[in-house]
Amino acid sequence: MNFWQILIDGFAISSLYALGATGFTLIFGVSGVLNLSHGAIMVAAAVAAWALAGLLQAGPYAAAIGGIAFGMVLTLATYFVAVRPIQRSPRVAEAEKEIFILTATLLWGIIISETIAYFFTNNAKTVLPIVEGVVTVAGVRTPANEYFTAGICWLAIGALWVLVNKTRHGKAVLAASMNPRGVTLLGIELSRIHLAVWLIYGLLASVAGILLGMFLGVSSYSVGPLTASAFSIVVLGGLGSVSGSLIAAYVVGYLETATAYLVSPAYRTIPALLLLVAVMYLRPQGLFGRR
Repeated sequence: MNFWQILIDGFAISSLYALGATGFTLIFGVSGVLNLSHGAIMVAAAVAAWALAGLLQAGPYAAAIGGIAFGMVLTLATYFVAVRPIQRSPRVAEAEKEIFILTATLLWGIIISETIAYFFTNNAKTVLPIVEGVVTVAGVRTPANEYFTAGICWLAIGALWVLVNKTRHGKAVLAASMNPRGVTLLGIELSRIHLAVWLIYGLLASVAGILLGMFLGVSSYSVGPLTASAFSIVVLGGLGSVSGSLIAAYVVGYLETATAYLVSPAYRTIPALLLLVAVMYLRPQGLFGRR
């Protein structure tokens, strides 16, 4: 029974991690930003959906759409408040901008987390599930919303793949991740590509956050672990490697799920962190990184 439960639950949580990490990897690959407010944006989108349903009596679809919209607005605020001013500042040396942005996004995430705790307390919030009922597979009764979650995650990832590989604008984004200077020489404004990538990231992170809220529930305490999981996945897979992040998401997701079931939920993140330390020592570029 435990085997099938781990297999099913691990697939759902790994799909959520994959969706969140894909956006995280995308903005790093294109703009070189490691956004440490990632977990805060996910949680804020979920809490917004919860608040719309609980306080304004919105239906599950309206609440989810409202949460996504709020998460995308917050993502744009992150870009324009914490990232872009530093990128354009003549007072900050180019060599130091990365660490300044890293610090700014970390502090921005803390501000979001503390704001959520102030207005909505630290108690866990569960977003209204869109799909109700229970499905029995191999003798394991699982909420239908869990399968819905995994399906939506992979639909979103598939849509992103089509956008990047099959459309003109998507190919411009791909080119910017490989050779930003070459893209500017072709007459494409790099700032517009960065803005588009942050919007895509905001959509993916918000959807992942709301689905996580439906699946496990979230609170301001979730911010740190979610950011740490995304960071671990991106480093394990290889910085800038989307395919590596997808594989690493399933490694981390199943490690955490197996630990939660077989040992204790309190220790679920430890094996993934130990694996991360080992990879950083033995293969610093990550499992699928080129450098």
